Amino acid sequence: MTLQPDPILDLDAAALAAATRRGDLTCSEVTRTYLGRLSALNDRLHAVITVNPAAQADADRLDAVSADRRGPLHGVPMLIKDNIDVAGLPTTAGSALLAGHVPETDAPLVTRLRNAGVVILGKANMTEWANFMTLAMPNGYSSAGGQTVNPWGEGLDTGGSSSGSGAAVAARLCAAAIGTETSGSIVSPAHQNGVIGVKPTLGLVPRTGVVPISHSQDTAGPITRSVRDAAMILAVIAGPDDRDEATRRLPVPDLTVLPDVLRGAHLGVIRDENGVTPAEAAALDHLTAALLDAGATLHDVAFPSRADLNAHGWSLEVLEHEFKGDLNAYLRAVTTGPRSLQAVIDANDADPERLLRYGQTLLHAAQGTRGDATEPAYLQARERDLRLTRTRGFDPLFAQGLDLIIFPGIHGYGLAAKAGYPSLALPVTPAGAATPNGALLVAPAGGEGRLLSLAAELNRLLGGVRFPEL
Repeated sequence: MTLQPDPILDLDAAALAAATRRGDLTCSEVTRTYLGRLSALNDRLHAVITVNPAAQADADRLDAVSADRRGPLHGVPMLIKDNIDVAGLPTTAGSALLAGHVPETDAPLVTRLRNAGVVILGKANMTEWANFMTLAMPNGYSSAGGQTVNPWGEGLDTGGSSSGSGAAVAARLCAAAIGTETSGSIVSPAHQNGVIGVKPTLGLVPRTGVVPISHSQDTAGPITRSVRDAAMILAVIAGPDDRDEATRRLPVPDLTVLPDVLRGAHLGVIRDENGVTPAEAAALDHLTAALLDAGATLHDVAFPSRADLNAHGWSLEVLEHEFKGDLNAYLRAVTTGPRSLQAVIDANDADPERLLRYGQTLLHAAQGTRGDATEPAYLQARERDLRLTRTRGFDPLFAQGLDLIIFPGIHGYGLAAKAGYPSLALPVTPAGAATPNGALLVAPAGGEGRLLSLAAELNRLLGGVRFPEL
């Protein structure tokens, strides 16, 4: 059965906020509309683990705020990935073991969203432990929330680990969502669900109050239905936090989306990644044709360190070492549930039918390390990652004057993640395509302003985000 459309659902976050600030819509009616859609569809999609029981009351309170005090995201209903602390709601990281873990305080990025006027609808499902539990787990599965379903069709990959965030935005269960990424976990679900996903430069958004994997790669970021929305949300959540050292080293760039920036832009295009599908190649051809029509200059390039990356193989050493120490630090503050990685492993072993459907090989691998950031093997792995992705990877390309590097599909997401550079998943769905496809745009560190401006104009030229019928 197809749900009857509601005009409120057709508005992106920027348009919704403008309407509620003017008083054309009330926050109460907007939230009621989204809660109704969530109620009608979530049993089918499993995109949301927890619905916020205070969401409607929060919206009602926002309607009483005077017009001159309404924030940039006034009344915008959003979902938060369930590895991010929201006061009064469980933070499970997808694990049923943490169902009783209810933080008393918001993560700083959530506080910033609330202060900007966001209504928190609830917590989005995710791949358990942000897909760092086992190599065998399908994207979107968690013992706490079940299997997330891609709204474009059952059986399609949801992407991960911010699976519920991507699926919920595509299904219009929320106006926008927050995901987190260590390596592909924002851009992958955005790509698979046909929406916008932005992984910021490492340190632009504070990670305090976020269940971690790796302090060298973790970041939160927006998943949205327009680039304009992503820029608005990123501008709200970005900025230093006293408890996150990385945020104190990075100035916040100007995130204003500028018009008419494609003409004269110089963009590098990488076409020869391993495993590019015909659909990804077709989407890249469609995108590059639009760029040429808009006056951009394209340069076919190869990733400079590709041969060494292929010879070395893809390494998880940095993540395995950092996960143990970083997770233990977070779990020490948990009052209900396991308080260490070893306790997680032991509890899973004690209830395998419920908790170990796909195993926990990565948890064991991480526990087997010393978790010591001074260990020579760890330091060598981290130095190698930075050398092959930054100094011998992206940096020589950007030194040629290229504004962005464009990959087919989301190829290159791991390179951007290891480098700590910003990336954006952009939907590109040629006429006649039945399922989403797209491309990945990567910018230099701190280059979000240029990235967002170029992506916004390109997204408009390509016709914007499409939605599945539900």
